[in-house]
Amino acid sequence: MTSTVPALGTRTAEGSALQAVLLDMDGTLVDTEGFWWDVEAEVFAGLGHTLDDSWRHVVVGGPMSRSAGFLIEATGADITLAELSVLLNQGFEERIGQGLPLMPGAARLLAELAAHRIPTALVSASHRRIIDRVLTSLGPQHFALTVAGDEVSRTKPHPDPYLFAAVGLGADPARCAVVEDTATGVAAAEAAGCQVVAVPSVAPIAPAPRRAVVPSLEQVDLTFLRGLMPLG
Repeated sequence: MTSTVPALGTRTAEGSALQAVLLDMDGTLVDTEGFWWDVEAEVFAGLGHTLDDSWRHVVVGGPMSRSAGFLIEATGADITLAELSVLLNQGFEERIGQGLPLMPGAARLLAELAAHRIPTALVSASHRRIIDRVLTSLGPQHFALTVAGDEVSRTKPHPDPYLFAAVGLGADPARCAVVEDTATGVAAAEAAGCQVVAVPSVAPIAPAPRRAVVPSLEQVDLTFLRGLMPLG
């Protein structure tokens, strides 16, 4: 886990109520949701099972224990959750080793947050070994803190990862903007009391109080994130 939290006096721009930005990884900053599904399909094909494409919406965005457990139950595959998790992580690491595309607008947004010294955390349901690989593409210098799904007792859709990140950055969750791409991640961020920007990657997400929905990160900049903050 990285932790290079800026000094308190530098945490926010003058006059801004935004205290920190917390970003999901898969499907939000990096275009990997399809990678995960392809790996899952390949692993289960090797076990003699074909995945139903409709299941993709069920497994996207959640912890591996949930998605892998669902697929084992749905297919009846003769494999344990622990064994499947190893195969999925290995397959994903091999896939991202062939190249990792960033989502449109991701590099520009990270550069803008860094330029304005906005404390930023990467908050993912992926395991630490995966996050550390992806960070080489995203640039670890962009994040004061990173939180992996296997480092918290309860991961998304529970609020724990976002609460942990807010505490780690010394921020009030209500003054944190979260950027997510799935309903699971949105649920976690909203349960933590954060302001949310949803950029749907696989399944649609409806607008709601404390939630803005945009089609791409290209519509998200620092001015937009500051505008999400509550008055007072």
